[in-house]
Amino acid sequence: MSRLLAIEFHKLRYSKSTRILIAAYFILITFIALIASIEFNIGNVNFRLADQGIFNFPYIWHFNAYIAALLKLFLAIVIVSMMANEYSNRTLKQNLIDGLSKKEFISSKFLTVLVFSLVSTLFLFIVTMILGLSFSDYTELSIIFSDLEYLFAYFIKLTGFFSFCMFLGILIKRSAFALGFLFIWWIIEGIIYGLMEFRFFRGRDVAENIVQFLPLESMSSLVIEPFSRLNVVQTAANQLGSELQKDYGIHWYQLLIVMLWTCIFVYLSYWLLKKRDL
Repeated sequence: MSRLLAIEFHKLRYSKSTRILIAAYFILITFIALIASIEFNIGNVNFRLADQGIFNFPYIWHFNAYIAALLKLFLAIVIVSMMANEYSNRTLKQNLIDGLSKKEFISSKFLTVLVFSLVSTLFLFIVTMILGLSFSDYTELSIIFSDLEYLFAYFIKLTGFFSFCMFLGILIKRSAFALGFLFIWWIIEGIIYGLMEFRFFRGRDVAENIVQFLPLESMSSLVIEPFSRLNVVQTAANQLGSELQKDYGIHWYQLLIVMLWTCIFVYLSYWLLKKRDL
């Protein structure tokens, strides 16, 4: 395992663009604190996020996991480029000639995906702890370490998404086209959801129950938006005569769906590599 990881990080170390993207990703996560200075105007209600308890435990776990997940495209570009470069630089063929099996090759890529996801999760944990301990009104241990399941969901979400990117990199072989296909697939899932909600089933609940099995939608539903949990948003909604009711929990079946997609993408990556004439 260490040998496979050493091979991958040796390749990444000499890519300047990769180093820039990885650094940008982690730097932007640390900038979550800047969100505290943003002010919102909703009707006659003016508020600043910092005053609404966004850095309070345990809410901060949900908030930071959601915001950090929005930045995952930076590492997605790294994953896709990592796969595409294997073809453009002919390092894939050279690795196989040097004795690396196709199974070991895919294993090395998936191990890299796991390391990216794990390091990102640990980094988010550290940033969240620092922000929470600095600004939270609640510092009891029982409160601090509640809702940690959002971090686990964040890790599973990243692993699934990066596995999808790895598969697209092998399938299409060109990073720009692979990222373009990722965007197109996101649009396709949106169209499927729209058709189910407004044409076939004419109901949001049925449509959501079906599209939750699609790859990107299943990953997205792991950590849903946290803003409607804020008291000021709930108050504004009540004043407008509407009521916001959402299930913000992390459910085992949602995690299972994403883990199944992860296994499917890893297997398909290996299957493609095994069938292709390199």
